[in-house]
Amino acid sequence: MGGAARPAASSKPSAPAVPTGDHDRVSEPIPFTRTEASSARDTVDAPLPGAPAEVKLGPTGRPMPVLPEPKPVSSHGPARVIAMCNQKGGVGKTTTTINLGAALAEYGRKVLLVDFDPQGSLSVGLGLNPHDMELSIYNLLMERDVTLDEVVVPSGVPGMDLLPSNIDLSAAEVQLVHEVAREQTLARILAPAGKDYDVILIDCQPSLGLLTVNALTASDGVIVPLECEYFALRGVALLKTTIDKVTERLNPRLTIDGVLGTMYDGRTLHGREVMERLVQAWGDTVFHTVIRRTVKFSDSTVAGEPITTYAGSSAGAEAYRQLAREVLARCLDG
Repeated sequence: MGGAARPAASSKPSAPAVPTGDHDRVSEPIPFTRTEASSARDTVDAPLPGAPAEVKLGPTGRPMPVLPEPKPVSSHGPARVIAMCNQKGGVGKTTTTINLGAALAEYGRKVLLVDFDPQGSLSVGLGLNPHDMELSIYNLLMERDVTLDEVVVPSGVPGMDLLPSNIDLSAAEVQLVHEVAREQTLARILAPAGKDYDVILIDCQPSLGLLTVNALTASDGVIVPLECEYFALRGVALLKTTIDKVTERLNPRLTIDGVLGTMYDGRTLHGREVMERLVQAWGDTVFHTVIRRTVKFSDSTVAGEPITTYAGSSAGAEAYRQLAREVLARCLDG
């Protein structure tokens, strides 16, 4: 009946919508060069007939090197001092110090672990009660009549000793401010241990204060444990700045031995993307070994022993043995 005629439908297809603002770019994900599918693969595509054999890719997206079995040593020393350092807490510094040290001891190296965190987690993780310590690293730092041999205790792992710590160490950061050459205090007290050990691993506190600067000044190298999570990745730039300042002003021999991905879950896209970005930023400095999440680490901490003795055949124990071989090949036996 007399309604207005409808306009004829256009036969021309409508043009795609064109973004008109910056909000579209803001919502874009962080760009990564590899695709999700390629990140999820463990190996490259099968080679064509006559082509070289396929290359096995590790979790970092790079070909896994063949890590030789470490050669036995007939004598010990001089020690390489390595700081486990990251100002972010909860990234696996203490876990890595304990288990890397135990794995190195399995390969015949004599190891000294230094608990340089007032929380004393390294000491607790090896079964010590922080309230029962007669002497700790605090006494060694602040009392000139205390010697290294008086404070060092066995860890329970053959070939691995411990320099324990407790909450008393928190006072040292304040008291050291008034000392002459305060940044070299730890280097001075560790010097006598250099001839008796092959490796000295320092578990640093989660900060970039005077204690951490002392650890970096005393060290030959730094291993940076890094949780495979975006916020942990962002904080590494600040740590790199601190390491550069210490190298320039206090310790010219200091180098970054490697960045270690920890708490890695390859089933998640986020974990794979963070690992990919880590390799893009740090290149070959990133260890090929990656430490995956497992409840065995928590269980071994409660038991007060390394995972290499608590669950010696677990994937976590094998990962730290592989890391030990990589550390030996990269900066100790090389």
